[in-house]
Amino acid sequence: MDSFDDAFAALIDVEKGFTNNPLDPGNWTGGRIHVGVCRGTKFGISAAAYPDLDIANLTIAQAKTIAKRDYWDRYSCDEFDPRIGFQVFDAAYNGAHAALWLQQAAGALPDGHIGPVTVAAVKIIDPLKVVMRFDSYRLDYLASLDNPTFADGWMHRVATNLRKGAA
Repeated sequence: MDSFDDAFAALIDVEKGFTNNPLDPGNWTGGRIHVGVCRGTKFGISAAAYPDLDIANLTIAQAKTIAKRDYWDRYSCDEFDPRIGFQVFDAAYNGAHAALWLQQAAGALPDGHIGPVTVAAVKIIDPLKVVMRFDSYRLDYLASLDNPTFADGWMHRVATNLRKGAA
């Protein structure tokens, strides 16, 4: 995985098409079950994150543009070893605390904003250590959600990401 295009292709292989499960808080425009309108998620773009977007009619090209701007570029993924960049991109896209986990994994001040200090801290550590630490923080977070409906899928996703990070 050497580029945004590679990372997006891997991500879309997991995210796929339209879902509208009312038990998924991400499918609701208010970000919580029964809050707002249940508009669903398509290609991983959720009604919770984009409440004014017509999710059902979203194209893959639109999803890719959003992914690049709001998740790849915003999280400085080009600055990192591709294995790390993918982990950060996937976690951010999946709606979690990617910046904090990266900072914790690199021993940087966990302020939630990826800037030059975080980038420098990440670059001096073995990328495999960063990937393993990052995903351990992600797993801790997912376990804390206590959501049996989606937990198996989340755990499988992180397990797959660990294998990608070890490649």
